[in-house]
Amino acid sequence: MSSLQSIKQRFGIIGNSPLLDRALDTAARVATTDLTVLITGESGVGKENISKIIHALSARKHNQFIAVNCGAIPAGTINSELFGHEKGAFTGATNDRKGYFETADTGTIFLDEISEMPLDTQAFLLRILESGEFIRVGSSKVQTTDVRVIAATNVNLEERMRKGKFREDLYYRLNTVPINVPALNERREDIYLLFRKFANDMAERYRIDPVRLDEQARFLLENYRWPGNVRELKNVAEQISILSENRLLSAEDLVSMIPNIGKRNLPMIPDTNEYGGENFKEREILFKFLFEMKNDLNDLKNLVFELVNQNDLQMPDTSSYRALNHPAFNKSGMSTAMAERSFENHEHANEPLESRDSQKPIIIGQPDKPFHQAEVVEESLNIIDMEKDLILKALKKHHGRRKEAASDLGISERTLYRKIKEYDLQ
Repeated sequence: MSSLQSIKQRFGIIGNSPLLDRALDTAARVATTDLTVLITGESGVGKENISKIIHALSARKHNQFIAVNCGAIPAGTINSELFGHEKGAFTGATNDRKGYFETADTGTIFLDEISEMPLDTQAFLLRILESGEFIRVGSSKVQTTDVRVIAATNVNLEERMRKGKFREDLYYRLNTVPINVPALNERREDIYLLFRKFANDMAERYRIDPVRLDEQARFLLENYRWPGNVRELKNVAEQISILSENRLLSAEDLVSMIPNIGKRNLPMIPDTNEYGGENFKEREILFKFLFEMKNDLNDLKNLVFELVNQNDLQMPDTSSYRALNHPAFNKSGMSTAMAERSFENHEHANEPLESRDSQKPIIIGQPDKPFHQAEVVEESLNIIDMEKDLILKALKKHHGRRKEAASDLGISERTLYRKIKEYDLQ
């Protein structure tokens, strides 16, 4: 733990999430080796920072570190950029040029967005990983390099393999040591810490008082989805630090400046004094389940009212139904249709029995006892049972597609996988 804390202090890492600590611990352990590392995670989580930590803690720390964005280099020039070229190799090649792999010899090269690398370049990269050999564009001379390769991606490389857009052998060669950097919504306990760090940095830079948030504003901040992760949070902190006249912001102030921050998946707001990563996600599932139960109860009420109206049944005590506030009922607790029938019955009270009976509706197949003895079944209120039931409903609704089910439940796909495994719902 002390070594992790020293790494955080040295590299300015903010956060106490167990998922973040696991990623940093793996990075520190693999840094002392020359193994290839594949860093995965959403855009904006700080994958390049992990690669710099690995390089700085390795024996190559005094040699060169080069970061290359594979998605930003055109497919026609990426081979030249990575492996170099000879003079006259193509139009515009007026001189010999070293590539990144030759320049970073005995150092570290970080290949970001590795999924965007063309297939032919992937073959050249595989050769470097296996033997350290490469050939400049336009040359036939084999050269060697001693480079530590760290790759990163924000997409599913296995899916890219199935589509034929990424080499399977290269994937397994890169994935020697995988490191997953958690998204910001998976480490909610770190969101406010990061916000305060960015707000204080802005205050020092421009010599202003740092902005602060009240409890409700902090709740909104911690429970927003943050699709842009740390990068988006930093932009928000900088924006409100400059644009806000107040230094203590309420939830209304925050929503007025950042409208999207008010978008949440919960049907109701829980106690603002209780918030946190995994507990929040479990409460969110429970709230959705209770919300569905409320809708089912309303449907059941409507069905009962319809049966009463269609079968000319009498309500024993209508005053007990006033609290339902059903639109079909008037202030006395009786529906309009029932009131009309009551008036008609009063008018025809003096008519012969045969006449009154002939006007009543005929119900075919009505048993002597239209209602059976009801059995009251007490519903389980166990939170785990409710959570299991809701997860199963979501999986059934989306035909087993876990990504869509997780989105419908308002939780991350990783959390859904963990819940399925925990409850043995395979």
